[in-house]
Amino acid sequence: MTAIKGLDKQLKPEDERDAELERLRAEVAEWRRKYEAADKRDIGFVNSQKTVEPVYTALDTEDIEADEIGLPGVYPFTRGIHATGYRGKLWTMRQFAGFGTARETNARYKFLLAHGQTGLSVAFDFPTLMGYDSDHPRSLGEVGKCGVAISSLADMETLFDGIPLDEVSVSMTINGPAVILYCFYIAAAEKKGIDAKQLRGTIQNDILKEYMAQHAWCFPIEPALRLIVDCFEWSEEHVPQWNTISISGYHIREAGATAAQELAFTLADGFTYVERGIARGLDVDGFSKRLSFFWDIHNDFFEEIAKLRAARRIWARHMKERYGAKDPRSWMMRFHSQTAGVTLTAQQPMNNIVRVAYQGLAAVLGGTQSLHTNSMDETLALPTEEAVQVALRTQQVLAFETGAPNVSDPLGGSYYVERLTSDLEAEAERIFADIEQQGGVVAALEKGWLQRKIAESAARQQWELEQRRKLVVGVNEFVTDEPELTIPLLKIGKEAEAEQRKSMAAMRAKRDQPLVDRRLNELREAARTDANLMPLILDCARAYCTLYEIRAALEDVFGAYREPVFF
Repeated sequence: MTAIKGLDKQLKPEDERDAELERLRAEVAEWRRKYEAADKRDIGFVNSQKTVEPVYTALDTEDIEADEIGLPGVYPFTRGIHATGYRGKLWTMRQFAGFGTARETNARYKFLLAHGQTGLSVAFDFPTLMGYDSDHPRSLGEVGKCGVAISSLADMETLFDGIPLDEVSVSMTINGPAVILYCFYIAAAEKKGIDAKQLRGTIQNDILKEYMAQHAWCFPIEPALRLIVDCFEWSEEHVPQWNTISISGYHIREAGATAAQELAFTLADGFTYVERGIARGLDVDGFSKRLSFFWDIHNDFFEEIAKLRAARRIWARHMKERYGAKDPRSWMMRFHSQTAGVTLTAQQPMNNIVRVAYQGLAAVLGGTQSLHTNSMDETLALPTEEAVQVALRTQQVLAFETGAPNVSDPLGGSYYVERLTSDLEAEAERIFADIEQQGGVVAALEKGWLQRKIAESAARQQWELEQRRKLVVGVNEFVTDEPELTIPLLKIGKEAEAEQRKSMAAMRAKRDQPLVDRRLNELREAARTDANLMPLILDCARAYCTLYEIRAALEDVFGAYREPVFF
């Protein structure tokens, strides 16, 4: 018999269906009586507090209606937003890359594109993430260490030199100063003669999760949200193919959240952005089609697949029923996935290749549109070219050798997966209610409620690891006495910082300083009004104003964010 209640009703009379369920209930009870005593392991999810049953049957899905599952490409998109799945188009294969100077990273991008990568994903260094120039005193010793250093349009031009920006989609992981880097990118494309309407890609631009989990911010919450809505409004007309935000669960999960918390907190952030756009007077069917998401893919294989399916269904329902979106494209959750950096281990690093392969498979079975697979050495350093190539080959083997992409949502209808999907959806709805009780996402951030929830989950997971309640191969189980395998590591020296300082000095000497001063003053004055600031930031970028100069001009008006003490 089928596991889907609505379909049961279509195929069988009600009394016959109920009789079969009763027979199954008796069979399961007998099975449990015989075999459960032999079940000695207390099995649960890897980083959640829930346990799982030893077997799932139609009894576990009898309350799930057929239209909750549906078909691929059909509302509520539980089974995927594209009817043909990957049969029509494979996911975009990205590798998050960036180190040293723009010149060095440009060479890495060309290497990746030559080896079959189909999209670029930019990792910025910490000064750039925080809105500081490479020659700022606070950048000392950090330039180019955890990503590429980008301080002006000149750096962005070098970063994409020789790369056809009208043919390659580019994702940029940047939040606090996101709109500034976005304007550098648009200006760089203009210098190549490329119309902004041709550009495809994503800026992360998700400031709420920064206050919640990652802590790379520039401005207080309200002006930061203003800049994001400015970006929505302006880009809809001028860069219509660009995803203006990537609402990120990744960093929430990396900070210690459970799968259900990642799901709920991320979607709650998304709803907040939608509400701010509507409050501005924007048409929800205009800007919401360019909202995208970014999910962390952990080790618990089935939970991760169910999380992605539940996310699509929740987003579709809320966009249609709560926010009144009428365009089906507004109901579709589009998302990128990345394998979980926090699961990588310094011990026995070759094991990370296996972890990443299973996580990548879960992302594909969950229907991701874009995927980054971590390199085995990323827990130790920025990845080497050899490690990146293995990570990319992992995706290519998955795409062309496993057969996994041949069927849309191949696990759809599984008793276990459908039960997990519905349970995660229900748990997310309970968390939404808790957030509303706090006064919404912004109020919950200001109180520290969201931050504490993540910290509590992280502490519990660490305790479980230390108590060996959770086993990690090579860390607290299957440990060897042999010397650890030594693998080559990419090391970033002081040369990148010296090169950046030299190139920035040359750029400053060459640019039109009176124009720079005028553009920054115009931006400062506009920030005191309700004007959309995107055109003014873009004019600053074109004039070769630096990242920190633009940040400082806005900070003069907005002030700086100081996190309250919550713990």
